[in-house]
Amino acid sequence: MMLYLIGLGLNDEKDISIKGLEAVKKCEFVYLEYYTSKLNIGIKELEKIYKKKIIIADRNLIENSDEVIKSSEKYDVALLIIGDVFSATTHINFIIECKKRNIKYEVIHNASILTAIGETGLELYKFGKTTSIPFDNEDVRAPIEAIKSNLKSNLHTLILLDLDTINGKYLSANEALKYLAQNGIPEKMKVLVCCQLGGNSKVAYSEIRNLLNMKFDSFPQCIIVPSGKLHFIEEEALSLWRT
Repeated sequence: MMLYLIGLGLNDEKDISIKGLEAVKKCEFVYLEYYTSKLNIGIKELEKIYKKKIIIADRNLIENSDEVIKSSEKYDVALLIIGDVFSATTHINFIIECKKRNIKYEVIHNASILTAIGETGLELYKFGKTTSIPFDNEDVRAPIEAIKSNLKSNLHTLILLDLDTINGKYLSANEALKYLAQNGIPEKMKVLVCCQLGGNSKVAYSEIRNLLNMKFDSFPQCIIVPSGKLHFIEEEALSLWRT
């Protein structure tokens, strides 16, 4: 019996690795963690290519991992995770529980938003602390503090935007930019808005005030605040996205 933790990548049913697909085909139960991100296709498309019934795993099922772990004591089980397995720290709990219960497990990695941001041309090793903006953000200061701290250290900031895939609800880049402007980030600051990185990527680079009223209609979305000190290659790359 084995628990397979399998990264799906960022775009569609074809992003799974050959190794990951072979593991899925061995499994009696296939769960899909479906609350930390979204793919650009539906569950039916996944089931068609994987030839397996997929069980949707919401936050409660993932954070209370007993159902998946107990199934793994008797059967081969796959937990599919959009992006890479450990892009969301919650999933380390499965490894901990497998170790405690002497359940065999295998981790099969894939692309993550944490690497896909390299598509913008910004150097990955120059990113500082990643932060996120939640839906209810009126009294939330952590993202602003992270941006200021990273800027002080000449580091880029990746800002993830809240989502609720079960109910089809997404915090838009426009809402996030408004939050930044209302909380002391200058509207003249240049940032990147990124949509569907790793898939049908769309990137726009401009001052916040110019991006506030632009339409961004593909999800998931994120925002990147570049460092004040850019390498000349980073500057050249950012010019590709200037709007």
